[in-house]
Amino acid sequence: MNECMVKQRTIAKEISLTGVGLHTGKEVTITFKPAPENHGYSFIRTDLEGNPTIEADANYVVNTQRGTNLEKRGVKIQTSEHVLAALVGLEVDNCIMELNASEPPIMDGSSKFFVEAVEMAGIVEQHAPREEYVVKEVISYLDEESGSEIILMPADEYQITTMVDFGTKVLGTQNASLQHISDFKKEIADARTFSFLHEIEMLLENGLIKGGDLNNAIVYVDKELSSGTMDKLRKAFGKDTISVKPNGILDNLTLHHPNEAARHKLLDVVGDLALVGMRIRGKVIANKPGHFVNTQFAKKLSKIIKQESRNKIPKFDINQPPIKDVNQIMAMLPHRPPFLLVDKIMELSDSHVVGLKNVTMNEPFFVGHFPGAPVMPGVLIVEAMAQTGGILALSTVPDPENYLTFFMKINNVKFKQQVNPGDTLIFKLELMSPIRRGIVHMSGNAYANDKLVTEAELMAQMVKTKNL
Repeated sequence: MNECMVKQRTIAKEISLTGVGLHTGKEVTITFKPAPENHGYSFIRTDLEGNPTIEADANYVVNTQRGTNLEKRGVKIQTSEHVLAALVGLEVDNCIMELNASEPPIMDGSSKFFVEAVEMAGIVEQHAPREEYVVKEVISYLDEESGSEIILMPADEYQITTMVDFGTKVLGTQNASLQHISDFKKEIADARTFSFLHEIEMLLENGLIKGGDLNNAIVYVDKELSSGTMDKLRKAFGKDTISVKPNGILDNLTLHHPNEAARHKLLDVVGDLALVGMRIRGKVIANKPGHFVNTQFAKKLSKIIKQESRNKIPKFDINQPPIKDVNQIMAMLPHRPPFLLVDKIMELSDSHVVGLKNVTMNEPFFVGHFPGAPVMPGVLIVEAMAQTGGILALSTVPDPENYLTFFMKINNVKFKQQVNPGDTLIFKLELMSPIRRGIVHMSGNAYANDKLVTEAELMAQMVKTKNL
C-alpha cells in the first residue's frame, strides 16, 4: 500500500437517473450521493425496510450469472459492474448509490450515462489522501474449467488489457487496452454489453431480460435465424421487423467500436475489480475475462491486501517527540520497572495505538533466558503488547490512574522471529470491536528489524481499583 499525495474525491451533489432493470424489466431510479472520506462505494436499497446498505465488497459476491450480484444478510444488488466502472473511470473514491430496486437501470448497456450523470453532479476533492495498492509482484488467478485467467503485475499506473476469444465466426478474437484510467470516459465508457443469439433465446424462455431491447445489448447472431425465433424476437423487443446486419449483429444498433465486445469486457473488469475496495497501481492482463474469474480474482486480491495491511510495519519519525514518554506512560499504567515493558507511545487514536520498546542487554530476564544466547521470552513480548494496548484502553476513561487491566483471553498467538538485545520492538494494537462494559478486544502485532515477530488477539477487562 502507498499513500501518495493524491487526495480522495467524491461527488459535489446528488443526482438521479431512471431507467429499466435489464433482468427485471421494472423502472428503477439510482441516486448518486456524496460520501465521506474512506467510505468507498456502497449501495442503499431505499425500497426495503430500514434502507439496508450493501458495501461494494468482493466478499459479498454471491453469483456471477448475467452480471456481478452482491448479497448481504439476504439483501441483493444485481449487475453492479457498469455503475462501479463509471466511478472508478472518473476516479471518484467515495460514493453512495441509492436504489429503489435490486439492480441499477441498464440504460444503453454501457457506463456512458452513469459517467455523464456523475460529471454533471461534479467531482470534488476531499482532505484525506487516496490509498493505493502498489503491486510489487505478479498475482494471478486461473479458472481451469474455462481457461480464463487474470494476471496483475507491477506498473507505474492502473492499466488493463483484455483478450477475448469467443470461438465463433461472427465474433472471433478481440483485444482492448486502457493505458491511463483518465481515458476511460473516451475509450471504454460507451462500450455496450453484448449477447449471442442462443443466449438471448434461453433468457427469453426463462422469463429473464425483461428490460432488454435492441438499444441496450448488442446481439451477435451465431446461428441460423428461424422464422419462429424471428417472431419471438419481434414480440420480445416490440419491433415490426428484425434482421441481421452484414457484420452479424441484429439491426437497430451500430457498433461504437470494431472491438466493442473486448472494450465492454474491459469495462466489466474495471467494475468488478472496484470490489477490491482500493485503488490499484499495476497492470491487469485479463485473458477471456468474465464476472466469475474477475470476482474470484478480486476476492484473492482483497485477501492479500488485508493480510499485507495487518503485517504493515508502522513507520514514524523517531526524531519526533513521542505522544507519551515513559513518565506519562507510568502516570497511566500501574506497571513499574523491571516489569514496565513499553518506553514510548508514538501514535494514539480512538481505535489504535503504536508503542516502542528498546530491548537492551540490561533486561533482567536475559540473565536466565538463556545464558550465552539471550532471547526475549515470547510471553513478555505479548505482555509488552498488552501494556501498549492498556494505554489505548485507559485513554478512554478520565481517571486512568484508578483502573487496572486484567487479561481475560489470548488467542491466535504466533511467534515468528526471535527478539535479541539491541532490537527495537514496535507494537501496533487495534480495537477489534468497540469497548463495552470495560471489555477490550484487540489485535496486536509486534515488529523488529522490519519484520513481524509476534501476533496475537488479546482480551482484557478494565476494573476500577475501588471495586477490587
